[in-house]
Amino acid sequence: MLKTLLRVKPVEPAAHVDAGEPVEGSLQGEATLKRTLTARHLILLGMGAVIGAGIFVITGQAAAHHAGPAIMLSFVLAGLACAFAGLCYAEFAAMMPVSGSAYSYSYATLGEGMAWFIGWCLVLEYLFASSSVAVGWSAYLLSFLTSTLHLPFPDALTAAPIAWENGQFIASGKLLNLPAVLIIAVISGLLYVGVTQSTFVNAVIVAIKVAVICLFVGFGAMYVNPENWTPFIPDNTSGVFGEFGWSGVFRAASIVFFAYIGFDAVSTAAGETKDPQKNMPIGLLGSLAVCTIIYIVVCAVMTGLMHYSKLGTDKPVATALEAYANLAWLKTWVEIGAIAGLSSVVLVMMMGQTRIAYTISRDGLLPQVFGKVHAKYRTPHLSTVIVGAVAAALAGLVPLNVLGELVAMGTLLAFATVCIGVLILRRTRPEMPRAFRVPAVWLVAPLGALICLGLFAMAFAAHWLVFVLWNVLGVAIYLGYGMRHSKLNRNA
Repeated sequence: MLKTLLRVKPVEPAAHVDAGEPVEGSLQGEATLKRTLTARHLILLGMGAVIGAGIFVITGQAAAHHAGPAIMLSFVLAGLACAFAGLCYAEFAAMMPVSGSAYSYSYATLGEGMAWFIGWCLVLEYLFASSSVAVGWSAYLLSFLTSTLHLPFPDALTAAPIAWENGQFIASGKLLNLPAVLIIAVISGLLYVGVTQSTFVNAVIVAIKVAVICLFVGFGAMYVNPENWTPFIPDNTSGVFGEFGWSGVFRAASIVFFAYIGFDAVSTAAGETKDPQKNMPIGLLGSLAVCTIIYIVVCAVMTGLMHYSKLGTDKPVATALEAYANLAWLKTWVEIGAIAGLSSVVLVMMMGQTRIAYTISRDGLLPQVFGKVHAKYRTPHLSTVIVGAVAAALAGLVPLNVLGELVAMGTLLAFATVCIGVLILRRTRPEMPRAFRVPAVWLVAPLGALICLGLFAMAFAAHWLVFVLWNVLGVAIYLGYGMRHSKLNRNA
């Protein structure tokens, strides 16, 4: 068993790949994923995933309960961890232009056991992220329909039938979160038809929400009160770790890391990217740089408009604008931008989930149904249907307000693993051609791994039981199915 867990997947140097060549692991005459994405598509894909829940939901809660105006420093810290990991992702993605993200990279460096563990964490990340963001999308849509347009909506169809309060589940009196179910159904249909159509819709959505963010920054900056930034780092008066002070800045960084959960989704599209050796590094690092700058600027304006203690709502950007009658018109546009922004996050999260399941299935660790590709649309259609159904059920029936940090935990472990994997492959396969190389790799990669693991530990302390139970289920699936059906083990 130990030999099985440590067996690595062979890595072959990546040759130049064009749109006409088959994707990894394909069989003769079998439909495969189609390479259609460019660097521009990838940057917009990254922006579509990252600019969303982080700005419109998470920032206010992290500022109100943990960091205050220093939430800007929390984003710098989280962005630094992403930058180090992003450099490592870029080297892997250029060297191994395949779907699967950190799962595929772990398989090539740390063995099948660790690859399954990381893949299972990515399932946690993408599946629950798409469902929880869909619930946030529903809240903004309902606010826009009922408060702004004054349209009626059945109250019983606005939330899940159960709620999580004071550490326990209680009946909410509702029947279903219908808008959350509908947005997942629509996006599943887009992903079923094809990735090119999906990225076009994503580009339109990104343009809308970036325009709204520019309006918020431009007009909101005129009403900023610098006194709201004082003290910049509120004192920790409770003595509880993570409640303001520098510990609060680090605690908030582990929370706002949720904002970066879509960053590695760019690498899951490597199997559908033209000239991936060139375009993957541009897409990864370009989207990260743009999104981090946008987050810091928005946080500065938001905490300048309103005292941080009042921002702990589900719609902090809109809340900050409510105090200014002259900006009422902007609140409406912010709601529209949030609806668009969260739509693109759901799209990219579900795309990443289906591609992860596709790759794991191709290796034999999940049933073959997840690896089937549509003969016409060249997409993993059955995987898209299954993932869409599960995500819709979670979003419509289960309260997901406590799962933000669980999602971030999966991301942080994946990032740390990629940083470690780059170092291992530098030692074991130094002769492999690398179209992109991490600069100062023996400094950048260890720092990236340490920061990610440190942030993971903070979240793990609060949610260790749920995370452990999730991975116990993953181990059971691997031992019951994956180990016996693994293509690598059968070939060996």
